[in-house]
Amino acid sequence: MKKYWLDFAQIIAALAIVLAAALALDKAFPGLLPLRHDNVVIQEVAHGGSATKVASFADAAQKSLTSVVNVFTSKQVRTPANPLMNDPLFRQFFGQAFENQSRTVTSLGSGVIVSQDGYILTNHHVVEAADEIQVALPDGRKVEAKVVGSDPDTDIAVLKIKQDGLHPMILAKPDTLRVGDVVLAVGDPFGVGQTVTMGIVSALGRNHLGINAFENFTQPDAATNPGNSGGAL
Repeated sequence: MKKYWLDFAQIIAALAIVLAAALALDKAFPGLLPLRHDNVVIQEVAHGGSATKVASFADAAQKSLTSVVNVFTSKQVRTPANPLMNDPLFRQFFGQAFENQSRTVTSLGSGVIVSQDGYILTNHHVVEAADEIQVALPDGRKVEAKVVGSDPDTDIAVLKIKQDGLHPMILAKPDTLRVGDVVLAVGDPFGVGQTVTMGIVSALGRNHLGINAFENFTQPDAATNPGNSGGAL
């Protein structure tokens, strides 16, 4: 049962622990969350010569995609030497096969641009102990990033890149969010391109899950993938 709750919490925490990102601030969504039915974009789609009006979140997704990045990290992990290497005879026969060895471990995550001067929010576990961090911007540029702050208790980290022409995400007011509100999960989970999934807010204030010291998770039912950590909701 405990494993079930841990897996459950990892899913709901992948996006919600970082921030509630604004999805609706243009003409289609004049107010901050919660979304209202009369704020949904109505577009005309042609079907066999006739136009049908359908609801679309394309404008909100497009605004968010310009602020979501891919975070690629790498670090060197050393494998401890085998205790048998202390024996000169063993070391003579097996040489360096059992000595200290290092290997490169890589990881993918997502992040959200929150300022024009290059500050990016992501999850602490995405960049934890990383030796090198690279950020892939929505326009294809890849730049080096450094950690300027990280808090494991809330699983939040702040990165800094030296780049111009950035589009920061506008943050929503979390106290306006309600169960049942429509939300979009935006991330760059596998480094092959951005993804947008839609769902609703399933629960607010999830805690006592044993994941972090501070827990106040927003639970959405929008589909997320490994690597969505640090993305926007």
